[in-house]
Amino acid sequence: MLSFIMQDVLGTPAILVGLFSFIGLLLQKKSFSEVISGTTKTIMGFLILIAGAGVVATTLTTFSQLFEHAFNIQGVVPNTDAMAALAQKNYGAATAMIMVFGMLINILLARITPLKYIFLTGHHTLYMSAMLAVILSSGGVSGFWLVAIGALILGAMMVVSPAILQPFTRKITGSDDLALGHFGSTGYLCSALVGKLVGKGSSSTEELNVPKSLNFLRDSSVAISLTMTILFLVLVMVSGKAYTESQVSGGQNYLIFALIQAITFAGGVYIILAGVRMVIAEIVPAFKGIADKLVKDAKPALDCPTVFPFAPNAVIIGFLCSFAAGLISMFILPLVGLSVIVPGLVPHFFCGATAGVYGNATGGRRGAVIGSFVHGMIISFLPAILLPLMGDLGFASTTFGDADFGVVGIVLGNMIKIFN
Repeated sequence: MLSFIMQDVLGTPAILVGLFSFIGLLLQKKSFSEVISGTTKTIMGFLILIAGAGVVATTLTTFSQLFEHAFNIQGVVPNTDAMAALAQKNYGAATAMIMVFGMLINILLARITPLKYIFLTGHHTLYMSAMLAVILSSGGVSGFWLVAIGALILGAMMVVSPAILQPFTRKITGSDDLALGHFGSTGYLCSALVGKLVGKGSSSTEELNVPKSLNFLRDSSVAISLTMTILFLVLVMVSGKAYTESQVSGGQNYLIFALIQAITFAGGVYIILAGVRMVIAEIVPAFKGIADKLVKDAKPALDCPTVFPFAPNAVIIGFLCSFAAGLISMFILPLVGLSVIVPGLVPHFFCGATAGVYGNATGGRRGAVIGSFVHGMIISFLPAILLPLMGDLGFASTTFGDADFGVVGIVLGNMIKIFN
């Protein structure tokens, strides 16, 4: 039963958010029709978002395969999803207990402190629980103390993470109705602060002056398609026709394959944005019931693509600049005695894009470029420093990628060493 509740209900983001929407509508005493409609549309919006993310992740996996072959690069590739799955094998029970009690602490802290945020990104809650279970267990903590310490840290992170970003999230969205609930917040905060530092007088990425003959670039889907087409064409040409068609494209002409992958990527981003708009339209009004009845003035903290529709140009700029920083870091890391971290396309897209939006909010184009570049360095160095603290999982060819996992894991791991 616990496994069903944790993995199948609370571990499924669409169901978790739909459940909160359902409770919120019931607390507002909405009609049966409104409750069913609002809950269904919330779940549907999240499923649309997830479907788009799946399309993007698939094309990025192909991109990574071509990239590693083209440039013959070996190293550790950060992938938070893969690490959480590996952790479940040996730390499943501890992960589940930390997640359950961490969510309860989140609600308690939102009720009794000024940090009125309910963290609704269910898969990130699960992933952070898994990392805490691994770090604590590897440090010799077990039983009651493992669950208690892990749950307290998780619950605190679930309110602190949205809170530190809220002044900038408010600026991005133009309202105080929702927050960002994603454990990459320290990276986004750095991007916003860097943007504030370097971006004085820089106009927004969304105000690019485009000649009339290039008006098609104003459409973010077209701009993303063209950008990714250039990148994919370079990779398939460096990888070679024979390799691409025999190992990657399934026999499809390598140039056509590159074009289709690029436009598929842009289509995935378009689907994500459509899902985000649908979720926001439903979850914000529904959440009013929870805010009024359970946690006064509570705000839903949602996944990072929530901010994508507010600055689509910053999304692609953030991705490219974060990825560029990852490439440069790959050559710097061995020079300082750290493991080579190969840029993971998934964290550099989703987190780098978000960093671009936050950098743009405080520093315009200059903030988006430099802020997301700094973010790319952060999510390259933190996983490398975290790796030795992961115990047996430190020998895996992957690690946790997003910034907060690195910060929490490094601090907690070193604290355990000191106390031991």
